[in-house]
Amino acid sequence: MKVAIVGCGGLGNVHAGAYSKIPGVTIVGVCDIDANHLSKMAQRTGAKAYESFDEMLEQSGCEVVSVTLPSHLHKPFSIKAAQAGKHVICEKPIALNLEDAAEMIRVCEENGVRLFIGHVVRFFPEYVQMKNKIAQGALGRIGVAHLKRIGGHPGERRPWFKDEEKSGGVVLDLMVHDLDFLRWSLGEVRSVYGLRKLEGNVDYAAATLVFESGAVANVEAHWGYQGPFTTAAEIAGSEGLIRSDSSKSVSLQIRKAAADNAKGPFVEVPQSPGFHSPFELEIKHYIECIVENKQPIVTAQDAYKALEIGLAALESARTGKAVFLNNSAQEVSR
Repeated sequence: MKVAIVGCGGLGNVHAGAYSKIPGVTIVGVCDIDANHLSKMAQRTGAKAYESFDEMLEQSGCEVVSVTLPSHLHKPFSIKAAQAGKHVICEKPIALNLEDAAEMIRVCEENGVRLFIGHVVRFFPEYVQMKNKIAQGALGRIGVAHLKRIGGHPGERRPWFKDEEKSGGVVLDLMVHDLDFLRWSLGEVRSVYGLRKLEGNVDYAAATLVFESGAVANVEAHWGYQGPFTTAAEIAGSEGLIRSDSSKSVSLQIRKAAADNAKGPFVEVPQSPGFHSPFELEIKHYIECIVENKQPIVTAQDAYKALEIGLAALESARTGKAVFLNNSAQEVSR
């Protein structure tokens, strides 16, 4: 499988590293407008460097294109790759509005190519374990979830993150990870109420999601936090509680209601997060989906829905009113 990468920054290098570990995959082209980034990526991968994306599509012989560009560029580059007959692995969010996301999905389908979106949290072992415990009924009926994702402002090193029209801000770039995970684990979202504070170098958002099942989730996302990047999740059900906190030495804790003869109220069962990079697991899975023509763990439709929830949180934060989602609508048309 011959792949090409457009965007030679941080995530471009992450994709390159993942491809290098997949047997049968060769990086045949890399592209970026930053000559320094482009040169370093070409040297690292041994792939030909292209200043022109069109030339890379025409000349490299690639079958798959990784789109690891700023979010506002996801649509035009994904569509151009699809129209050239290339499968697309695009970073999240799928786009910054639903119209663009729908067009990406439609154009890929019309050109007979696959579209994969990098919602990598579905490949983090601790989140997979939480999802599986919920699906297995280990926690009983889910009542309340609390999730957070906080860290420094990426705009300090990459100014485009501070431009709402290019990044979507903390909600569409960071919170969207947890929005996708929650929908994957708890089902469709009925309503969203959002709050947001933008002040100087702080971009903070909180959202309360009410699910069709009746479960409620509170989600926080924060750029400008002075401490280390941290993620945490706590999901409570009628039969138990599950926790994950990246700041703890143990990544996952499961607390079960104690039996009558137990000495304490809870039993903790720590779990290992594993040793494989979630990005490597994700990229390998998407390549397998192309080769074996199978359904991915996260679909382009899932990415569309995560974006829809994020946009609802932003609309609610603007208006001060809850936003209700229509889950009876059909999938984005083919």
